[in-house]
Amino acid sequence: MTQPTQLPAWRALEKHRQEMAGVHMRDLFAADHQRFERFSLTFNDLLFDFSKNRITEKTLSLLEQLAEECKLSAKIEAMFRGARINVTENRAVLHIALRNRSNRPILLDGDDVMPDVNRVLGMMRRFTEAVRSGRWKGCTGRSITDVVNIGIGGSDLGSRMVVKALSPYVDPSLRVHFISNVDEADLVQTLFGLDPETTLFCIASKTFTTLETMANAKSAREWLLHQVRDPGAVAKHFVAISTNSEKVADFGIDTANMFEFWDWVGGRYSIWAAIGLPIALAVGMDRFEAMLEGAHRIDEHFRTAPFHRNIPVIMGLLGIWYDNFFAADAYAILPYDQYLEHLPDYLQQGDMESNGKTVDLEGHPVNYSTGPIIFGQPGTNGQHAFYQLMHQGSALIPCDFIAAAQSHHNLGEHHELLISNFIAQTEALMLGKTFEEAKSELEKEGVTGERLQELAAAKTFRGNRPSNSILYRKLTPETLGSLIALYEHKIFVQGAIWNINSFDQMGVELGKQLAKKILNDLGGEDLAHSHDSSTNALINRYKALRI
Repeated sequence: MTQPTQLPAWRALEKHRQEMAGVHMRDLFAADHQRFERFSLTFNDLLFDFSKNRITEKTLSLLEQLAEECKLSAKIEAMFRGARINVTENRAVLHIALRNRSNRPILLDGDDVMPDVNRVLGMMRRFTEAVRSGRWKGCTGRSITDVVNIGIGGSDLGSRMVVKALSPYVDPSLRVHFISNVDEADLVQTLFGLDPETTLFCIASKTFTTLETMANAKSAREWLLHQVRDPGAVAKHFVAISTNSEKVADFGIDTANMFEFWDWVGGRYSIWAAIGLPIALAVGMDRFEAMLEGAHRIDEHFRTAPFHRNIPVIMGLLGIWYDNFFAADAYAILPYDQYLEHLPDYLQQGDMESNGKTVDLEGHPVNYSTGPIIFGQPGTNGQHAFYQLMHQGSALIPCDFIAAAQSHHNLGEHHELLISNFIAQTEALMLGKTFEEAKSELEKEGVTGERLQELAAAKTFRGNRPSNSILYRKLTPETLGSLIALYEHKIFVQGAIWNINSFDQMGVELGKQLAKKILNDLGGEDLAHSHDSSTNALINRYKALRI
């Protein structure tokens, strides 16, 4: 495929970017009182307001033209029909099958994957109902009170994020915990105060060889056996989310309690599969399937809606506009909901691990950005941390604001105070404050002379900072599923435009390979000398300091 930078639409967008250089959003709003109606979309009770962007109808038309020239429709269809679009690993990309609530056949090499998907969902339902009802007993006959998920990356972040997000729906009698970092402090602090006789571990590793996960799993097994001193207890207190039955059995887990997922499910897209077992344990299988339903509805919207009415397509194209034509190399995810505190971390992995690439699908180097740095924090905390840079810094940082109209609680004016900040920040970023406005305010306060000039300059905001607002009725399992799927498909759209493989993560592998070699060096008595001088020195200094 021709690189996107050589396409007519890309070149037209470069020219249009110059036309937009002096355009301010406050003038666009002043000139068009229907701007919100023109630049917002709804899906069920979810509102996507993208009117506070540095765009016109022409901008959107050119971006849609770019999508067409990049054959986005064909690429969407290829994913949904099970084509092997993960070309480096020769795999299909079918996380959409995991939440295919229509149950229509989805074929991979001529075989329908849905029977296997449904089989594992049924297995998850039987197991979670047994644990949540108390029928599943530990080795001493006591019911499970605590579930500990041990995984890392896609086997941790998604489930951790969703369990926190759905906290109001969690059964308080069954506490769910997460261990991911190989730093022993993570494991020690998580297990402190837990009772081995009532603790169940979910070990999430496709190959059952992931270094960090298996180190933590082995230490957790030792913790259990130190208390109960019966190797047979492992089968009552450990289950596996894996495909490697041999290693699962070697660990001591009954393979009847091994929950399968498939190589056509990328780690960061796997919460919809058995990797989501901790979610189902926390909130119940009915609510887990409601989350699948919410995602499925977005899948259908993404697959069938025309580009100009397609929320994830518009999200992706706006990201292209800022990343590639404004050189905006950061993007903020700002949920005004404490329950969504892990969402920025989750989307950081989803976006940066997917599209952080330097070669295209044909293996040619790219000469354009393939993604910004994703960061964020719940509002209103972020307002007192990094918003200053967003408002008055020299960098352009587009952002998404996310909020629910209804809280899960009813505590005075808290929620309206939260939402007033959610709305105010988008308005402030868009409008800014001119020098003349700041000066007028200060004059009314009695400030004069040089002090007036200094303070007015300090209080000036350029504005014209773009943002999207996502507002929905309430954070339910279904709404959360829809929200996650929106961002998954946004990431797909951008990878399709950039002509890259969004579904491998080769950059993760190199560090793992080198870590194994360095681990051997750390265990030996001789000084390290097979690396560069800095790496050798770090290894040798560490060995000297640990004595």
